[in-house]
Amino acid sequence: MTTHLIGARIKALREERGLSQDALAALFGFKDRQTVSAIETGERRVSAEELLTAVEKLGAPLEYFTDPFMLVGEGRFSWRQTGIGLERLSAYERVAGRWIAAFRAIAPQVGRAAPLLRRALGLARHQRFEDAMEAGERFVAEFGLGAIPAVRLAEVMERELGTLVLMVDAFQGISGAACRLPELDAVLINRHEVAGRRHFDLAHELFHILTWDAMPPEHSEEARETGGNRVEQLANSFASAVLMPIPVLDRFGGWSKVDGAELIARLNAAADELQVTASALKWRLVALDRLKLAKARAIPDAALRNNGHEAVVADPPALFSRPFMEVIALAVDEGRVSARRAAGLLDVTVDDLADLFVTHGVAPPVDL
Repeated sequence: MTTHLIGARIKALREERGLSQDALAALFGFKDRQTVSAIETGERRVSAEELLTAVEKLGAPLEYFTDPFMLVGEGRFSWRQTGIGLERLSAYERVAGRWIAAFRAIAPQVGRAAPLLRRALGLARHQRFEDAMEAGERFVAEFGLGAIPAVRLAEVMERELGTLVLMVDAFQGISGAACRLPELDAVLINRHEVAGRRHFDLAHELFHILTWDAMPPEHSEEARETGGNRVEQLANSFASAVLMPIPVLDRFGGWSKVDGAELIARLNAAADELQVTASALKWRLVALDRLKLAKARAIPDAALRNNGHEAVVADPPALFSRPFMEVIALAVDEGRVSARRAAGLLDVTVDDLADLFVTHGVAPPVDL
């Protein structure tokens, strides 16, 4: 991994500095650009002397080239956010990248390698929103998500698809992100948002994971349940169908027969049961022609619950996830990383690390 890692980071730094392979070859004293190309693809090892030259000539610390617990030029992120500037987003991306990189490096060492093959939806940008909804319905049926799909979605993504799902502390305004690495997919969700928004973000990011090669998402997008560019609209259509498939909605009939306060009360009650936002439920019913558009538009969002307007989430899910903490526990237990190092990677104290293991039902390593 080190040869590939160093090569990838040399390439990332070269591109960041605007240098051609020829220019970098001259900087290193190589005869031609083919040597640089072989290093960047991992076909040729970098000697200790050449590594020191990279540190000196490119002005980066040694850890930049060798630390496996960093993402440099390897991970592509797509963020769902509202009002977060690029500088703050980039700073948080570096922090989150360390968690993903740590899992990427450690998991194979403890027998938890990512799946060899990735699943894909087989959808393209030009396809209809109905196609995305149908794909969502098929996903629910194939993986048996049950009567309330939101409850098991993260577990299915982790256990069946091999996607790393992390509940994280993030800036207010950051809803979540999808991350694509050559060998790993990851999703981050802000655990301090209300349950309905967390679940919608998770299903939305699942769409990006399953269609990344066919329609790569933007680096940053506005977090909303309707609108956006075509890829985001397809993602929203898919997410709504995953969380609210037709067989599940069939339990709640007669939407066209009620209006006013009764309609609002029924939307709120059904949304609470399905653990979605009431506004997402409203627009899902419109898409299925079970609620007329005019009637939906007459309902003020302020009257609908679980839409993210609450100032404080009383009981957020535990930080990170059980599969993630299982990998960290195995790594510490096997002496692959110290407890102090693991705590530092996760930005918690050693005591907090021990508590996290207990919270997720993971046996703490012996030295804790």
